[in-house]
Amino acid sequence: MKRFSLFLTAFFLFTSLTYSQKFAYPQPKKIDQNDSYFGTTVADPYRWMEDLDSKEVAEWVEAENKVTFSYLEKIPFRTKLKERLTKIWNYPKYGLPYKEGEQWFFSKNNGLQNQSVLYVQKSLDAQPEVLLDPNTFSSDGTIALSGSSFTNDGKYLAYSITRSGSDWREIFVMDVNAKKKLSDSVNWAKFSGITWHSDGFYYSAYDPPKVEGTTYSAKNEYHKVYYHTLGTSQTEDKLIHEDKENAYRNFGIGITEDERFLILSASQKGSNGNAFSVRDLQKGETEWNPIVTSFDDDFSVIDNVDAQLLCITNKNAPNQRVVLIDPNHPEEKNWKEIIPEKKEVLSYVQTAGGKLIAVYMQDASNRVYQYDYNGKLENEITLPTLCTVGGFGGKKEDTFVFYSVTSFVYPSTIFKYDLKTKESTLFRSPEIDFSFTEYETKQVFYKSNDGTKIPMFITMKKGTKMNGNNPTFLYGYGGFNISLTPSFSIARLVWLENGGIYAQANMRGGGEYGEDWHQAGTKLKKQNVFDDFISAAEYLIEEKYTSSSKLAIQGGSNGGLLVGATINQRPELFKVALPAVGVMDMLRFHKFTIGWAWVSDYGSSDDSAQFQALYKYSPLHNIGNKNYPATLVTTADHDDRVVPSHSFKYISTLQEKYSGDNPVMIRVQTKAGHGAGKPTSIQIEEAADIFAFTFYNLNIVPVK
Repeated sequence: MKRFSLFLTAFFLFTSLTYSQKFAYPQPKKIDQNDSYFGTTVADPYRWMEDLDSKEVAEWVEAENKVTFSYLEKIPFRTKLKERLTKIWNYPKYGLPYKEGEQWFFSKNNGLQNQSVLYVQKSLDAQPEVLLDPNTFSSDGTIALSGSSFTNDGKYLAYSITRSGSDWREIFVMDVNAKKKLSDSVNWAKFSGITWHSDGFYYSAYDPPKVEGTTYSAKNEYHKVYYHTLGTSQTEDKLIHEDKENAYRNFGIGITEDERFLILSASQKGSNGNAFSVRDLQKGETEWNPIVTSFDDDFSVIDNVDAQLLCITNKNAPNQRVVLIDPNHPEEKNWKEIIPEKKEVLSYVQTAGGKLIAVYMQDASNRVYQYDYNGKLENEITLPTLCTVGGFGGKKEDTFVFYSVTSFVYPSTIFKYDLKTKESTLFRSPEIDFSFTEYETKQVFYKSNDGTKIPMFITMKKGTKMNGNNPTFLYGYGGFNISLTPSFSIARLVWLENGGIYAQANMRGGGEYGEDWHQAGTKLKKQNVFDDFISAAEYLIEEKYTSSSKLAIQGGSNGGLLVGATINQRPELFKVALPAVGVMDMLRFHKFTIGWAWVSDYGSSDDSAQFQALYKYSPLHNIGNKNYPATLVTTADHDDRVVPSHSFKYISTLQEKYSGDNPVMIRVQTKAGHGAGKPTSIQIEEAADIFAFTFYNLNIVPVK
């Protein structure tokens, strides 16, 4: 690729205003930037927007936000929506209880707290006490608790925080009984767990960015694993593992419950496959014993059975299975199969009380089974609805576990499961100002353009008439082996109670039907995902759920790419488009932060055939003077997962080339990132703006 210097100071940022019939958008400067890809010249006139810390970019963001918020402020029911969201948001939200040492812990948000609080109690019946309150970390709630890990005896807690939603983590340590923060502090951790052993913990980190001002955009390379000894400075931390030959590998350390096996897992360039090695600490091993050396398949150690490792893998089993591996003879021919592959996808396995709790996915909703360690089926746990479950983890001595159930009109509810009697009892359920019994969820199966059957969940008020006039919100993702199972959203309730239909499509590229389903939506097959989404919209219209004039679509991150590509290909099919934190520049995504890891799904513009495929659908590069739907792009200034320059360049190009009357705008949230850790107050404001924009452009006045 040919590179050019950008002399930003030689240009005025805003040279004029461009006008459509209704809107005046800032017109940012354009530079003479052209790159050559295998003989194809590609212009990139907004390349300067990749300098996220420049004064010029800050001025452009301010100007764009001024246009957007001026528009939103004129929507007469925007304040009403925010008030309604605030009211229904205000209910206690609990996390699952879990035991560490002799005490119980859980998280709770009283309702409108910006961040959930970590509580401790002597027993499940004892009075809870605040252990750690992230709301005290900052006045605006933008510092969030992002991870925690206790020592086996529950004496110490190591916890990580994130600032303004960034992926960078800082790690601190607390004496649990004294409720006192210790002097330990670790910086520059990223994509890291916290694994205690002996008198310290393992964590993963990158070197600090070398160039000032690139903290949130510089490429993340050469991941390393360190060991921090309690009570010492980070400068004394011991380097445990690095790979100087491979910049694009990530590493993490785990340990079995009995602390016998230390596990080093390595992934290479993305989401597909990992290698792993172990040390048998009982034998005093100090060198890593390789168990799996290729990166072709996924492996995760569930537990150890004496000197053998119980693993979940998709090796020769696209829907996953459980096998027992002897570290001294790790060849596949020596594996013992414990739970064979089934038609349903095995999502994950938890252990507690000497049992295996296996969570499966059947047509994108969960099923749960209890097995013994020999793979004997003991029970199927009855679930109350089409749902997503979480939890089931515990210690070997436990006799019961907790799990959560959630669905579209079933807010997260906690159950207690007795491992001996095999009975579930309700432990804690929320109370929300919403009539859930008036709504229903059903699952339909529609055909994509190539005949592939695609599942889709549809939630709506009972008795809704199929007259083609219902406002409908279609959501999708379709990538990275991520499955869209039933989920609950407080914000979505305002859509439902105002007559809206919510549809969630399970396109190829996700993990709903295993690794084959995932691969069918990657690289040169990525167009399948867009076809599946378009077919979902066509199904909703053909079956008279809605019409093009009443249809809104939304997706975030890879789903933002989905929305951007789809409205380029079929702009007339939708009335509103809501791409959030999207990957919009498919030729340069791998040049920033962790973007190189997405090559496994997308391919790379450094490859000739993959470049042609990427260039054909890249949202940024396929914008034309088409009849685009009303579009509200959302992103955040601290997003270092999908850097906001994707959205900046995309909306600048869209505003430049689109000449119609629909608004095409961007909302840039300050002091926020890709989504994690976002304060409640910001979540409510953002949801109110998104739904106000959507209702307004569908010509609907919400009644509640």
